[in-house]
Amino acid sequence: MFEEAAGYIAAKPTLAPRLPNSMATTPEIIAAAIFAVAVIHTFSTKFFAHLAHIQPRHAGLWHLLAEVEVVFGFWAFVLVATLVFLSGKTAAVDYLESRNFTEPMFVFVIMVIAASRPILKTVMAAVRMLAAMIPLSRGVSVFFLCLSAVPLLGSFITEPAAMTLAALMLRDSYFSQPISNRLKYATIGMLFVNISIGGTLTNFAAPPVLMVAGKWGWDSWFMLSHFGWKAAFAVIVNAAVLTWFFRSELAAKGRPEGANDGGRMPKTVAGIHLVFLVGVVLFAHHPAVFMGLFLFFLGYTEAYKAHQDRLILREGLLVAFFLAGLVVLGGLQQWWLQSTLTGVEPTVLYFLATGLTAITDNAALTYLASLVEGVSAEFKYAIVAGAVTGGGLTIIANAPNPAGVAILKSSFDDESVSPLGLFLAAIPPTCVAIFAFMAL
Repeated sequence: MFEEAAGYIAAKPTLAPRLPNSMATTPEIIAAAIFAVAVIHTFSTKFFAHLAHIQPRHAGLWHLLAEVEVVFGFWAFVLVATLVFLSGKTAAVDYLESRNFTEPMFVFVIMVIAASRPILKTVMAAVRMLAAMIPLSRGVSVFFLCLSAVPLLGSFITEPAAMTLAALMLRDSYFSQPISNRLKYATIGMLFVNISIGGTLTNFAAPPVLMVAGKWGWDSWFMLSHFGWKAAFAVIVNAAVLTWFFRSELAAKGRPEGANDGGRMPKTVAGIHLVFLVGVVLFAHHPAVFMGLFLFFLGYTEAYKAHQDRLILREGLLVAFFLAGLVVLGGLQQWWLQSTLTGVEPTVLYFLATGLTAITDNAALTYLASLVEGVSAEFKYAIVAGAVTGGGLTIIANAPNPAGVAILKSSFDDESVSPLGLFLAAIPPTCVAIFAFMAL
């Protein structure tokens, strides 16, 4: 039996809980259709970006529709307008207020802080120090660490922070150089997969794990012993294979010192930024606290402008808008998602979860699974392992992915990442993850 799920818009202008085995309401069916259109739109952004070049008269509109970060926010607006028409303003507003927007707010804050020059330079210095210990050229070894050590670091500083740091280092050190499209897509595909599985060493860093850890009693030791070591194996193997395959191009084109070093960074400034970062991570579930810390952070950066680059406020807000739209649209998908997950054999469930993650969101998937009572340990493992395995296949599969696209897309043709190119590039590292979680 299911617990009472989160509220949804009924046919009348009221909020009501979904009951087990109840029929889908008209608003839910329409919401599913709008969600499907939004997913198709996500895979069509490259087409709109191309239209902006061949039809300059309407370039502004096409550029807007080509922004991946705008897609789900735009269709969430369409959904809310539809709900107002079907159920009334009160019911639509009540539905919006029943959604939890803590994750979009957190991703925005952690992106901006993690991308600040003091944090980036500190992490880059640590990466260069580790790279010096690897008997390879600096360009090759730094690339390997950006795709292995930094994603695993996400288990401690959260996946959105790790994505931001890795994407910025890759952009400044490699993507700003004339490297091949094959390398660009292979890199972004592997980065998304490794970030998704690399956050499973602890019970608080990966959004899909966070959704179930409390209810199922999974602590960090449980995560490390059941998921983390397997994920670490897959992350290292993925990074090593890709680095070796493109070693010649990386050695010739990589610029691991960064395009904009910015001079010496005082240790005090770097330390204060790290304190802000750690504070936000510790209070990730308390928006009143981490937003307060963020306001203090903005004041500090204004006071010490000499040690700052431009804060990525615009990019962070766009990613938060994307995730907020996903929260709004995803809240009315329970009627078909939850029924799909129940009564399925664990091995089949693992692959089903991997596939569903690509078109939904892995945190939403595990949240719905957590509502199912009396499930086996095999069910729990299969749903979470499948959710993190598929987290790199599309931009909507994992919450940090839009952050990576926002940072790296300027290096791609038409300043847009092809969804098909990303999907194909993510398949090989996803297969390695499947081997790790299913065979080890």
